[in-house]
Amino acid sequence: MTYTVEAAFPTPDGRFERRPVALNDPGPEDVLVRLVASGVCHTDLVTAADPVVPGQILGHEGAGVVEAVGEAVSGVEPGDHVVLSYAWCGMCPACENGRMAYCADFLQLNYLGARLLGQGSFATFTVTTERNVIRVPDDLALEVLAPLGCGVQTGAGAVLNVLRPEPGSSLAVFALGAVGLSAVMAARIAGCERIVAVDPNPARRALALELGATEAVDPSDAPFNAMDHAVECVGYPDVVRAAVKSLAAPGQCVTVGFQGRKNPVELDQRHLMNGRGIRGSIEGDAIPQRFIPELIEHHRAGRLPLDRLVTTFAFADINAAVDAARSGQAVKPVLIF
Repeated sequence: MTYTVEAAFPTPDGRFERRPVALNDPGPEDVLVRLVASGVCHTDLVTAADPVVPGQILGHEGAGVVEAVGEAVSGVEPGDHVVLSYAWCGMCPACENGRMAYCADFLQLNYLGARLLGQGSFATFTVTTERNVIRVPDDLALEVLAPLGCGVQTGAGAVLNVLRPEPGSSLAVFALGAVGLSAVMAARIAGCERIVAVDPNPARRALALELGATEAVDPSDAPFNAMDHAVECVGYPDVVRAAVKSLAAPGQCVTVGFQGRKNPVELDQRHLMNGRGIRGSIEGDAIPQRFIPELIEHHRAGRLPLDRLVTTFAFADINAAVDAARSGQAVKPVLIF
């Protein structure tokens, strides 16, 4: 059977246009999901501006309801509420060692826009795989849970999975979008004593203080230093350098910001002396099937108030959602289907 669904496609002027597209029945290992919500991620906007493959259906923070499953699928069934996250092959050395975010086929599965694409959640329905779906409680709003699939997972995972700060330590977060604010909340969960939130937007700084930051700093202010940890969430070279400079010796910086396929960053090697270090992270080093349920428990307990990040838009208003993301008016725009 072939379904006709509505999907949003990027246009050369950076906008999106909705048009019908044909979708086949799920194969033996596939899952057909009716999308209820999908977050708009910065990566979607970067990819729309510099498409790898023309005609991609973007969107990788989907949440919805399982409509049908292939005969080999056993982990979910029709009617289950699910969050969609990144795809991984399950067979390469990284996957076999529990490092799914570094799957040998990650680029092909999640970025190149071929049939193997993990989601394509800017559409009313999507066919994905069992590895992409995480069953979630049906008493929680899917528009609140959708950003767990990428942005929240990335920011919180950079803190809780990669840096693993000791209680009482210090941590700075540079750039306070959904990823950065998730890192702020995760730092509070981890018991950091000093949490410095850095962003030029005063509204974002104010929100960071409400979500757990102990200080909020405009990047044009006098620099601060001696931080045990830093999370860099935008990828601008000057911000990466500032994050490294903020570290004590030894201190560790994780960079998760994304600025497209080419983004050279020059660092002064002196700032890496005395044990300072920097590393990249994809998806907060998370295994979604394990980490997303943990984040949901933090949300239920009030430690991760995801609803404070979300602004909803009808799917028909996708360009308004994109504008709100680009301007900073909305922390996490979420499309509602």
